[in-house]
Amino acid sequence: MSIVRFIADLHLGHENMALHRGFSTVEEHDEHIIEQWNSVVSKRDVTYILGDVTMEKKSPYPLLDRLNGVKHVVLGNHDRRQDVPHLLQYVESVAGMIQYKGIMLTHCPIHPMELDYRFNKNIHGHIHEKIVMKMLDGWEEIDERYICVSCERVDYKPKSLEELGIKR
Repeated sequence: MSIVRFIADLHLGHENMALHRGFSTVEEHDEHIIEQWNSVVSKRDVTYILGDVTMEKKSPYPLLDRLNGVKHVVLGNHDRRQDVPHLLQYVESVAGMIQYKGIMLTHCPIHPMELDYRFNKNIHGHIHEKIVMKMLDGWEEIDERYICVSCERVDYKPKSLEELGIKR
């Protein structure tokens, strides 16, 4: 049986992100992502990569072949549209956003109004360590409708709905 998983902000081949995340080299960073991914994803699993596969370059795309499973990409702000034909050599599909079981899959968090009327959750990336907050009775609190799956938030391992605390 296959499992559907989610992760964002791989930033493969991005030296500055590798250093920011505490790795000595971009190669160490990329190898860590590959090892962590393959430790939980089987060849039958489906993984949605929610943006920023790389940092505006296509040269790291061949690394995607080393990641287990079927891969679908929601484009991020650092994924260039002119690179999509090349990206499609390594992934099953590419989209701007995807609706999955009443959940909106995006790179950037969507407007809260969409979650009031159309969807109950938003799985996203883009904000890395930051958290989406909301105001309630004059107090700021975490908005539980947003689930960030940036690599550093999910221990570099794609997560299932169950692992993200979403009951279906």
